[in-house]
Amino acid sequence: MKHKTLILSLLTGLALAVLAGCSALAEKQGEWIFQPSDRSWSGGVAAAEGMQDVWISFDSSLSGKPAKLHGLWHAADGASDQHKTKPPVMLYLHGARWNVVGSAQRVRRMQELGFSVLAVDYRGFGKSDASLPSETQAYEDARAAWDWLAVQYPGQPRYIFGHSLGGAIAIELASRVSDEAGTIVEGTFTSIPDVFETMAWGWLPVTGLITQRFESVKKVAAIGSPLLVVHGENDRLIRPELGRRLFDAAKGPKAFVLVPGGSHHNTNAVGQSLYREALAQLFELR
Repeated sequence: MKHKTLILSLLTGLALAVLAGCSALAEKQGEWIFQPSDRSWSGGVAAAEGMQDVWISFDSSLSGKPAKLHGLWHAADGASDQHKTKPPVMLYLHGARWNVVGSAQRVRRMQELGFSVLAVDYRGFGKSDASLPSETQAYEDARAAWDWLAVQYPGQPRYIFGHSLGGAIAIELASRVSDEAGTIVEGTFTSIPDVFETMAWGWLPVTGLITQRFESVKKVAAIGSPLLVVHGENDRLIRPELGRRLFDAAKGPKAFVLVPGGSHHNTNAVGQSLYREALAQLFELR
């Protein structure tokens, strides 16, 4: 029912936006795809306790104005001990609907795997600047956070992680930079039109109207670092076959992990041991 309502809204909105013009079409798609919100939930609030607020300021080439992003920083155990090896750093890129606080439990799990994690909100989410998100703007936000990490933690290996829609943003970033030690995506897809086609109303001829396409399948081969693609076997929102197709299009060192019992929302939890094994094999992280 949830998907049916979403598709009905998409079809109605597409028709109205086409009548209004291309600008309105792009704006409406930004709303549907990102579903921007400052919403959180009690579990996320509890999981975010003890994490450090981070603010990233930069000049946006898209808006021509100063921009500010909010993020949460969760340092790896022992990261402040000068006598220990500095841990790898991860940029965490979340998916639609929830802000970084809503992803805090996943952030904690990645920290438990040995990373110091920066989870950042795109503009339009949480405490970041109020703005209607778009594909290009989210890419710019991710790059600003990546560059901030390079300045703050020089010499430490940096990894890119993206969940769901964040996976597409992660792949775009990884295809543009050359200083990442590795890229990890979970529950992500080949493109937005491909996601639409897997849904019940996917036979309708509207994919040509989709302007914010997030075509990861065309970018993934440009990634120069090892790539780990993780997908839940029971993911009903983003089908596992889309994750597999994305993996197949990648070049170079790569691994695909299909997590038994994993859904779109719990793969990070039920697949923790598989994550640890894959990180050791592909990235030699232990």
